[in-house]
Amino acid sequence: MILVPNWLKRLAYTTFVLWGISLVIFILFALSPGDPAEIILSIQSQSPGREQIEALRHSLALDRHWTVQYLSWMGRICTGDFGTSWQTGRPVFQEVALCLGSTLELALTAFLMVVVLSGAGGIVSAVFRNRFADHMITVLTVVSSAMPPFWLGIILIWTVSLKLRLLPVSGQGSLAHVILPAFSLALGLGLLQGSMLRSALIRTMEADFIGFARTRGLGPMKIFFRHILPHALVPMISLWGICLGQLLGGAMIVESVFARPGLGRLTVQAVMARDIPMVQALVLLICLAFVAVNTLTDSIHRLLDPQMRQNL
Repeated sequence: MILVPNWLKRLAYTTFVLWGISLVIFILFALSPGDPAEIILSIQSQSPGREQIEALRHSLALDRHWTVQYLSWMGRICTGDFGTSWQTGRPVFQEVALCLGSTLELALTAFLMVVVLSGAGGIVSAVFRNRFADHMITVLTVVSSAMPPFWLGIILIWTVSLKLRLLPVSGQGSLAHVILPAFSLALGLGLLQGSMLRSALIRTMEADFIGFARTRGLGPMKIFFRHILPHALVPMISLWGICLGQLLGGAMIVESVFARPGLGRLTVQAVMARDIPMVQALVLLICLAFVAVNTLTDSIHRLLDPQMRQNL
């Protein structure tokens, strides 16, 4: 019997997932109502005739069967060619590259905020368990988790930017421009993951090896930072990895609220213009980033966890 390494299995699984995502994306656009050629000509302020529509459909290969279009599209994707934007006429990869930096800046800043919020909230709630600080963090977690990031962004714009005039409303260019949108993304996720860290810390505090460390005469601070916290942080790595993928997707929505020139605005423009190659590339890019981050964090988790390390 041939033993297949686990890393090869994960690579095959990741490839299969990405292929399935690409197929679903293409089928959804193939079955969506409306003629893209007619929509494109209408956006260009023309009154298209039947001959113009048919000519554009032929130039975009829309007159072929969707299976032929899909195979042709996949062939180009495998070579790194995401096609040409129907709206601007420029390569899709070039358009995405121009906006990617802004979205990555927002997502990574929000990710750092999530790590800080979850770490601080989880530690404070665990140390002051069932006391006032713990109850207040729990209430704030419930409220912020139930509030969509874009709605929180609107509240922050009204209070912090318009009323208090502390931070700019929109745009980019400095750290001040990224604080509000990043906080809108990070607050709910950070506090929710902080509650998970709280549970992990409490379980670790009640473990037998912690009791043994106390009998050895170790101080509370040394026990907490040397034994309790490192043990409780191991499962948080996977949660933070999943969070990073969620932040990349959520950043595209929040960018529209704060008028940031990132992938979010590019996606909205592409959807409104029925720019199918652009939308397909953007959705596939977010899914690829999500799968890649999850695979990487799963590998790191396996390396740090002795029990999972045996399965490598």
